[in-house]
Amino acid sequence: MKVEIRIDPSLDEAAIVLYAPSPTQEVEELARRLQGEELPRPFTVYREREAVKVSRSMVLRFFAEDKGVSCQTAEGTFSVRARLYELEELLSGTRFVRVSNSEIVNLDRVTGLDLTLVGTIKMTLEGGTVCWVSRRYVKKIKHVLGL
Repeated sequence: MKVEIRIDPSLDEAAIVLYAPSPTQEVEELARRLQGEELPRPFTVYREREAVKVSRSMVLRFFAEDKGVSCQTAEGTFSVRARLYELEELLSGTRFVRVSNSEIVNLDRVTGLDLTLVGTIKMTLEGGTVCWVSRRYVKKIKHVLGL
């Protein structure tokens, strides 16, 4: 895909024109995302009694632990006051993807994939954290990653 940016001081606001040889699902999805895209708001996470703002790009993964949901970043692990299904809905259409019933991973922070095991995928995240894609989600992950 070719991307071109032109700066025109005479414009009142930014405008995006999308040229494509034919209407494809990819083009329609891109148009929908551009029309509804808002700046991603940071997450509010908690460490003990302290509330901390964490940007989406800092998050490695969200995972269920001890009857709650945690958020792992390079700086540490925080608790989140949301359920995984709520986070999955909030993050739909982004680079976050559900890899098991108890985990959502930021694909931008994946450093390695091990596909040698039949029926499952081993994901290695920045910092050496290992996640396992459950059999139920393998097909979806392969599709998202283009494998």
